[in-house]
Amino acid sequence: MQFGRSYEEFEVGATYKHWPGKTVTEFDDHMFCLLTMNHHPLHLDNHYAEETTQFGKNVVVGNYVYSILLGMSVPDVSGKAIANLEVESLRHVAPTFHGDTLYGETRVLDKWESTSKDDRGVVHVETVGYNQDGKVVCLFRRKVMVPKDSYLQQRGGEQPGRPVPQPDKNWPGPDAQE
Repeated sequence: MQFGRSYEEFEVGATYKHWPGKTVTEFDDHMFCLLTMNHHPLHLDNHYAEETTQFGKNVVVGNYVYSILLGMSVPDVSGKAIANLEVESLRHVAPTFHGDTLYGETRVLDKWESTSKDDRGVVHVETVGYNQDGKVVCLFRRKVMVPKDSYLQQRGGEQPGRPVPQPDKNWPGPDAQE
């Protein structure tokens, strides 16, 4: 299973469709609001939303929608990232409601080699999030510093820092005879 990409693996114009989608529950939305201290009644008070908003129901807090889509993109885009450099734009273009399922895809807009270190580069990507009906709800562009293959090889390859399981009384090791 792939987890992120090295600089050489990114191709300008490529689109990565993130899988699986995520159905947003009322619990998810309320927990995120409470954890981040966003107590706006649009997100937490069903009666308020029914009586005073154009939607007539709670709207999922935008930062949660963004966080889901950003997280979805990690295995395809930033799983090997050295640094997330910038979120240059973030637009919520339609509401997300409890029970909606979010899907996302990311397109590579550009890439360039680092001018200060030859073992890394920067990729410029745009992520589009949409619901189960294909309605686009969120768009954002960001720049991510990613390693080149040489950086990864110097630090242990595809899964740097991964320990090796040590045989003991509970597990004799992969080569033990049964």
